[in-house]
Amino acid sequence: MSSDQAAETGAVLSSILAGLDSLESDRALASPRQRLEFVDAALTAAGRLTALATTLLGEADAQDAASVETALVTTSWLAERHRLTRREASAMVHEARALQTLDELREGCLRGDVNPQQWRAITSVLKNLPPELGPQEKCAAERTMVSYAQQFDSAALARLSRHLLDVVAPEVAEASEAERLERDAAGAERNRFLAFSPDHHGSVSVRGSLPLPSAELLMAQIDACAHLEHRRALDRLDPRAEQMTPAMRRADALIWIAESAALHRDAPAHGGDRPRVVVTMTQEWLSGQLESHGLLPSGESISPSDLRRLACDADVLPVVLGGASEPLDVGRAHRLVTPAIRAALSARDQGCAFPGCDKPPVQCHAHHIQPWFAGGATSLDNLVLVCPHHHRVVEPTRAEPHHRWQIRLNSDAMPEVVPPRIVDRDQRPRRHQRFRIPDRRGAPRAEPVLVSIL
Repeated sequence: MSSDQAAETGAVLSSILAGLDSLESDRALASPRQRLEFVDAALTAAGRLTALATTLLGEADAQDAASVETALVTTSWLAERHRLTRREASAMVHEARALQTLDELREGCLRGDVNPQQWRAITSVLKNLPPELGPQEKCAAERTMVSYAQQFDSAALARLSRHLLDVVAPEVAEASEAERLERDAAGAERNRFLAFSPDHHGSVSVRGSLPLPSAELLMAQIDACAHLEHRRALDRLDPRAEQMTPAMRRADALIWIAESAALHRDAPAHGGDRPRVVVTMTQEWLSGQLESHGLLPSGESISPSDLRRLACDADVLPVVLGGASEPLDVGRAHRLVTPAIRAALSARDQGCAFPGCDKPPVQCHAHHIQPWFAGGATSLDNLVLVCPHHHRVVEPTRAEPHHRWQIRLNSDAMPEVVPPRIVDRDQRPRRHQRFRIPDRRGAPRAEPVLVSIL
């Protein structure tokens, strides 16, 4: 590229930025057709500019421009200059390097014939071509995929690898199907990952890639658990109740699988101790004198309501801190709900105590009716089993009692739920049907007696 051509590139980019700066924001009088034309033109321009930016980044990386000018590698310069995370900058550099090696695809992207989503799918397909293909077959494959971009979206393009071989190298496609499957399986094992990304607003995004058989097993387990997440309980009458989508039920199922492993201590020891979530809080909060948040080891805060729920059935490890927040004394961890109490609780409640809920004891939390942190005792007369969903429903809040769901033990020492007035104006207590089943003599079921605990 000559100096004149380089100057022209800079001038064109400057004019694009100037044009965007001069764009009027008032489009109130635009017709529906004009609005669609605006969207169409903007998306086409955005795709071509993305391709141009990726191409320019690849050229700068190939010339090691960042190192020469700033003494930083391309990824570090990109992250610092454009306020990107290291992962985001690395992904952009990886895309740029891949596009640099694919001339026909790059030209199609710059013309606007291939959008960014399509080119990423095409790059993935071309990367996984059999290694025995020669340069001519690889060029033909690239040309064919670019032509397919006029007919197929990114998802369809990603599925065309088998058909692509039939077109550009039928003899290889016929002979290497088994090898391809083995190669794909090996690649899936090699590229498996699971990543967690906090959004700093109370959620964590989960991304990952699993080998197909393992993923099928996980999906089957989650779908089986999610099927049970359809609420058939009394709280469905509450107009404020959360409407569960299939995606939300799958998320709850994954959480339940993790909670089940924690409850049964299935996970191996880590760092000399069983896996646990440590929440830091003040003594004033623990004693119920202060409404505050908890602090996780990652530095993220959790809400008071989540902290109250976690404190129901947890280990407590008192730590005395000095003036500079250094640990001065660490107490001995003790289980709030002992195995003996848990067994007796399971025998009494036989699952979630919320009317209409069929979750078994292994899927339930031990909820303190009078919160433990507010002085409630850890005993059968202050405990009840509730599933994770209904634990959130009955957890005490600052709302007045007639505005929230309440759970308590009745005179027979059996759980009952009091709905809010928005559900029942008279707030009549409701029992789960399992607590209304009489024994063989026709008398109400008696309090279970725990004979032995192993």
